[in-house]
Amino acid sequence: MTRGGKDKDRESGPERKCIATGEVRPKSELIRFVVGPDAQLVPDLAGKLPGRGIWVTADRAALEKAVKKNMFVRAARTDLRISDSLVSDLEQQLARRVVDLISLCRKSGQAVSGYEKVKDSLSKEIAEVLLQAEDGSSRGKSKLSTPHYGHYIGWLTADELGMAFGRQTVIHAALGAGGLTQRVVEEAQRLKGFRIGTSDAKTAAGAAGKEKRAK
Repeated sequence: MTRGGKDKDRESGPERKCIATGEVRPKSELIRFVVGPDAQLVPDLAGKLPGRGIWVTADRAALEKAVKKNMFVRAARTDLRISDSLVSDLEQQLARRVVDLISLCRKSGQAVSGYEKVKDSLSKEIAEVLLQAEDGSSRGKSKLSTPHYGHYIGWLTADELGMAFGRQTVIHAALGAGGLTQRVVEEAQRLKGFRIGTSDAKTAAGAAGKEKRAK
């Protein structure tokens, strides 16, 4: 309970401490890792694998710091096998999760793609999330605005959005409220930390730079 008598977990969900930043965050903002039977470090994106979890902020800089400074080994208290491509592999896995969730939204009639359909969904205040390909035309994307009190996802590629909608490429898409929309937003935020970064990533990078200069 908080001082105000409110259950903190009910407000933001369970929280865990990041081994790289030392900050306590909602589980939805972190990535869980477990140690496999062969001492291999395994990302547990669904948070369901057995074993004690090791948590890292969903952020490229935080994960790279955890690997470089052997923070996983210290947290696990044992030697680990860590893939050299862990960071890039994890980014691909996160992107795939977002794409698959958007695809499920499309199949349930909760998602639309194409400029005119998205524009219509926004004008009728049906859309809660606006998605635009990061490699799409800036001029074309600027003609559509994020829904009021809604969300914007702009770090998937046109190819990735295309996969979600069964097309070669997609530049503009929108999701309605309810269903899997909140899960899409949460997973997309985790991916954002690997493609755009977070304020914490910049702080960590700055601290690393000062540490390097001090040596």
